[in-house]
Amino acid sequence: MSYRLAIFDFDGTLADSFPFFVAVFNQVADKHAFNRIHPEELDALRKLGAREIMSHIGMPRWKLPLVARTFMGLMKKHRSAIALFQDIADTLRHLDEQGLILAVVSSNSRDNVTQVLGPSCRHIRVFECGASIFGKASRLRRVMRKFAVAPEQVIYIGDQPTDGEAAATAGITFGAVAWGYGTHEAFGMLHDHEWFAEVGELRRLAASPEPSAVGSFKPPQAHE
Repeated sequence: MSYRLAIFDFDGTLADSFPFFVAVFNQVADKHAFNRIHPEELDALRKLGAREIMSHIGMPRWKLPLVARTFMGLMKKHRSAIALFQDIADTLRHLDEQGLILAVVSSNSRDNVTQVLGPSCRHIRVFECGASIFGKASRLRRVMRKFAVAPEQVIYIGDQPTDGEAAATAGITFGAVAWGYGTHEAFGMLHDHEWFAEVGELRRLAASPEPSAVGSFKPPQAHE
C-alpha cells in the first residue's frame, strides 16, 4: 500500500537530541527529585519503554509535565548544538516533492522543533507539539482529520514504544527507526509495524511497497 500522510516524531527521529538528553538528565533529576542515571546504565535503559524507565528512576507520572517543561527549557538554551540526523533534510524534501503530506507530532515545544528543523520546516504541513508522551494518539487523529486522510493511508514514524502505542490507538501504521532513543529490543512488544534501519529507507514511504512489506518488523542482523 502507499501512504498519503507521513507523521513524524521529532526527538530521536528527526533530531539527534539523545546526546543532549543524556548530558542534562542528571541536572533535571536533581531538580525534580528522581534517581540519577549512570553511563553504564544507558544501553539497558534504551531497551525499555517509557513506563519502565520512569519506574527505574523513581519518577511518578504526575511529575512528567514538569520534567518535560524543564527539558524543553534547557533545549531552548542549547538547541544550537542539536542537529537533524544526517540526510533527514534531503529525505523530507524528497518525500514532499513526491507528494506526501508531512506532519510532526512531538512532545517537544513548537519553538524548539521549528528552530532545529530550520529550512526543512517548509516541507511540514502541520505541527502538533507539546503533546504528552502518553497522549499523542489524539494529536495523530487531529492531523488525520485536518487532511481527511483514511487511517490506512497514514504512518507515524517514531523512535520509542510509546510512539507505537499512540499509532495503534489512532488506528494507523507505526514505523520504528533504528537511530533514535530506543533500540530494536524496545519494540519487542509491538506488532505489525515497519522498521527503518537507516534514514535513507524513509524514502520508501513515497513508493508503493508490497503488501507483505507493510507491518513487518525486521531488525538488522548486526544488532542481534
